Amino acid sequence: MKPVTAVCPGSYDPVTNGHLDLIERGARVFDHLIVAVLQNLQKKPLFSIEERVELLKEHTARLGNVEVDVFSGLLVDFARRRNAGVVLRGIRAISDYEYELQMALMNRKMEPRIETVFMLPAEAFSYLSSSLVKEIAQLGGSLEGLVPPGVEQRLKAKVR
Repeated sequence: MKPVTAVCPGSYDPVTNGHLDLIERGARVFDHLIVAVLQNLQKKPLFSIEERVELLKEHTARLGNVEVDVFSGLLVDFARRRNAGVVLRGIRAISDYEYELQMALMNRKMEPRIETVFMLPAEAFSYLSSSLVKEIAQLGGSLEGLVPPGVEQRLKAKVR
C-alpha cells in the first residue's frame, strides 16, 4: 500500500484538547497528517494565524508524522497541492454531521479522488468547541481540561 496523507482542516481558534485528541488519533491512522489552519480574511479570530500555528506546532511536536500548515481558499485545492488523499474531520453531534456531510459531498464533487473520513471525539470532548472555550474564558470560567495549560494562559491574557 502507498502512504496515505490526510489533511485535518480547521480554524483552531484556539486549539482545544478535542482538536488535539483528533490530531493524535489521526496521526495513528494516517502515514502523514497535515493540520491545516484556515486563514479566512473575512473572520476576526481571537488568535492570529501565526499564534495558532505556533500553538499547534508546540502541542503536536512529539508526533513525528504531523505537520502544521496554513491554507486559504478551497480545501480541495490545498489537498491537491499537498498530495493528500483524505480529509479528516471530527463530528461531535448531529448538527456537525449535517454540515460536514454537505461539505464532504461538495468536496467529492470537486475532487472525486479525495475521501473524507469522519472521526468521533473521545467522550470527554464530545461537547467541546473553540467557541465555547472562548466564551468561558471571556466570562472568567475554568478552562481546566478543555485546553492545554499553555493555551489557557495565552487565552486568559487575550480576554483580560
